[in-house]
Amino acid sequence: MELRSLKYFQAVYDQGSISAAAKVCFVSQPSITAAIQQLEALLSITLFIRHARGVLPTSAADKLYPLAKDISEHTHSIYHLFSDAPKPVSLRLGIMRSLGAKRMSFFIKQIAEKIKDLELTLVDPEEPCDIRVVLAHSVTNQERFVPIWQDDYQLAIPMSWPMADQKVVKVVELDAMPFIHRVPCDALNKLKEAMANHAVHFQHRANIRTIEYAWQLVSTGIGAALLPNWQEIKETEGMTLLPIEDLNLVKHIGLAYKANKENTPLIVAVKEVCENRVY
Repeated sequence: MELRSLKYFQAVYDQGSISAAAKVCFVSQPSITAAIQQLEALLSITLFIRHARGVLPTSAADKLYPLAKDISEHTHSIYHLFSDAPKPVSLRLGIMRSLGAKRMSFFIKQIAEKIKDLELTLVDPEEPCDIRVVLAHSVTNQERFVPIWQDDYQLAIPMSWPMADQKVVKVVELDAMPFIHRVPCDALNKLKEAMANHAVHFQHRANIRTIEYAWQLVSTGIGAALLPNWQEIKETEGMTLLPIEDLNLVKHIGLAYKANKENTPLIVAVKEVCENRVY
């Protein structure tokens, strides 16, 4: 009799379903089913009766459960007695630039709380990884996409500028306006195209790569910038955000993962974080 089989049996008994047991054990449903079938064959008993919403334990399962739980607790004690740490659950997470440190940190915190003993490695989204946080249009044909955030880009200008009192800005009003130029940025490329169509000159004041630097430069009066309407940006003193008339500058950001990995416990756990996020 394998200890793993008893562990999976205990999980099914506690959770009331094969699928829920697979999630908490971070294994596939067939692995749970095979373990239960092995126990039933070994003991010549039936442990669970399937129904529409899960499984019901039999009287044999009721008898086995306290013994399995006792063995599990002793096994856990032995494991920790001779092991410095539990085996980590490895996750390589690809992260695009311009996500915002505050919301990304909170998102990672939620993943760490969801997955016990998580060992997280952050990489560029183009590197080999288990999942990626990217723009919707960056998703490949072999991937699935779960939306997380929608970023609306607006014009950030210093509060000291006369234009700060306006409710909206027209593209023609951007002519020769000093800009904090940030690359790469798809939204900024769309704005520059619109300016070119109106024969409006785009003037570079500074060239940077990080959003966090951009709004700090705007707040000090150095120039304007195209920025997402994140809460921390809207709350920055010394600057304001204004929509640009007739321009829909929106980015859809979410989780991308290989389609053939959709039902693996690790992917399922991270998808649940996306669906139940609070930030």
